[in-house]
Amino acid sequence: MTNVAFYTTLSVDEVLGSEAVAVTFANHLYGYMAWIIPVFVALSTFGAVNGILLTSSRLFYAGACEGQMPEILTMIQIKKLTPTPAVLCMALLSLLYLTVSDIFALINYVGFATWLSIGVAVLCLPWLRWAQPNLPRPIKVNLVFPIVYIIASLFVTVVPMIASPVETGYGCLMIFSSVPVYLIFIYWKKKPKPIQRALGAATHSLQKLMMVVRPQTK
Repeated sequence: MTNVAFYTTLSVDEVLGSEAVAVTFANHLYGYMAWIIPVFVALSTFGAVNGILLTSSRLFYAGACEGQMPEILTMIQIKKLTPTPAVLCMALLSLLYLTVSDIFALINYVGFATWLSIGVAVLCLPWLRWAQPNLPRPIKVNLVFPIVYIIASLFVTVVPMIASPVETGYGCLMIFSSVPVYLIFIYWKKKPKPIQRALGAATHSLQKLMMVVRPQTK
């Protein structure tokens, strides 16, 4: 409905020529109250970032618990009971992304990688429904919804490949940057003793610094 409001109020030239369509829309209709749109956009962005930071760090934590990421990410803070290493890892990656000066290029980098990951994750739903039909499913979703979602995800990943191949390539590099981390820390089991001692010492130092331990398993 927001898009309907924008496109029925603004002309094509106004939409194409605007750096912030919502602000242009507010200037048309809200007069001296137009400032509320940037404020609400900022609040919405802050809430989204907060939610992504909390949920994405839990993905790091869950992956580490499954043996797919470094051991330090499996640990939780002894007082707050939060996955502090995973949260800090996510925060450091976010700060690294902010070193990109071109915000539109950054959107293409992260957007491509994010939607590709989400699309592949949702693809698991129809795949498991077909491959393992007898799995217990307390909540069963109609396959129309994931199929529509997958088509939309496919659209928003294929279009950037054609429109911005360079930025899409950087997005692919961001995804593949996890491969050497996995090979060194997870897949390579028979590491030389000096490397094992160095990794163990680094893990123990980070544990002491952040006051984290592995959670007890029943």
